[in-house]
Amino acid sequence: MTTLYRPLAAFASASAAPDPLALRIARLSAIDWMAVGLAGRDEDAAKILRGVLAAEAGQGAAHGFGLSAPLPARDAAWLNGTTSHALDYDDTHFAHIGHPSVAVFPAAMAMGEAQDMGLSKVIEAALIGMELSVRVGLWLGRDHYQVGFHQTATAGAFGATAAAGRLAGLTGAAMEQALGLAATQAAGLKAQFGTMGKPLNAGLAARTGVEAAVLVAGGFTSSPEALDGPFGFGATHHGAADGQALDGLGDTWLFEQVSHKFHACCHGLHAALEALRDLDLAGPEIARLTVHTHPRWMSVCNQPAPTTGLGAKFSYRTALAMALAGHDTARLDTYTEALCTDPAVIALRDRIEVQEDASLDETQARLDALLRNGARKQAEHDLNARVPIDAREHRVLAKAAALVGDKTVGRITQLIDSDAPARDLGALMVV
Repeated sequence: MTTLYRPLAAFASASAAPDPLALRIARLSAIDWMAVGLAGRDEDAAKILRGVLAAEAGQGAAHGFGLSAPLPARDAAWLNGTTSHALDYDDTHFAHIGHPSVAVFPAAMAMGEAQDMGLSKVIEAALIGMELSVRVGLWLGRDHYQVGFHQTATAGAFGATAAAGRLAGLTGAAMEQALGLAATQAAGLKAQFGTMGKPLNAGLAARTGVEAAVLVAGGFTSSPEALDGPFGFGATHHGAADGQALDGLGDTWLFEQVSHKFHACCHGLHAALEALRDLDLAGPEIARLTVHTHPRWMSVCNQPAPTTGLGAKFSYRTALAMALAGHDTARLDTYTEALCTDPAVIALRDRIEVQEDASLDETQARLDALLRNGARKQAEHDLNARVPIDAREHRVLAKAAALVGDKTVGRITQLIDSDAPARDLGALMVV
């Protein structure tokens, strides 16, 4: 029998400071998470859940995006996880195909506010939790995802528990029991993709983390083997029990490979859009453009001729045509029915062909362009390629400013860099 929960619990409660580069990237994810959360407040999923929680009585301890009255910590985590994933514009980690920030940061922020912690402790705990969620996702393996489970919700619940538990002061056996309690609550299905249920999955993971930490801190007990025992989460949820998933835990930070979204569409399109930036071509120059992508994406984001803005977010041909026509694919308002039916976009779309290529990784894309003058150009991009930290920071801040404005981004970064109390950042969530 494996004992996955023991090294995970030891890692979650370790006193050693995380790697500085990983912390810097986690800071960027905190800024990115705040921006997509603020921008997502008017999405239907956010408004409906906000209304439900506002109608319920309860003593508030933490802020929620778009809600003036503080909420109980678990409800704040629930609302903030759902809201920050409502736009599907948050970061992704391809090692386990999950969105780490939207499951973990809401739990860390809610617990940080409830415990009156500074933001440096919150971000450190979030980094620990996000790293743990990636490791659990790797341990569960691709079969867990392919059979229909949503890793953001399942692996994310364990990361949220680690972050919240760390801020609640759980160590040793208590942290092990919190992870065990999360195992009996973690849930989320890919069947919800394309509905409000998808962002709700992230919110449920965050709420699970806070609930598990608070219950165990109050004396609640559970079986740690609920994670990886004979009838545990892995065994009952098509987990592969990959024994190498924890290699280098605490020394090698897989979170550093997190991919921030710089295009407001399915992450499966991003490698192709980044390769298009490298080609630096305008639409009139193109006679034919061939996109080579991993077979997995063919059934996810290869809608050939969508007629809605949402459909465009899952269409290589349309998104690339929009970019070639000069439309900014980083903007939320680019993906509209009007652009899908624009004759100029359609003309470009019809010159684009998509082909699967099993030699490519899920994070890679290759473009072959035939120009009208007969010349050929090629570009490749891998989302896992190392991006210099200064360049990454520049793009994250620019994206955040486009979503919520320079003034708000400046305030977010000032609070984070000054290690302000978590409640001060929480106050920015209020309308």
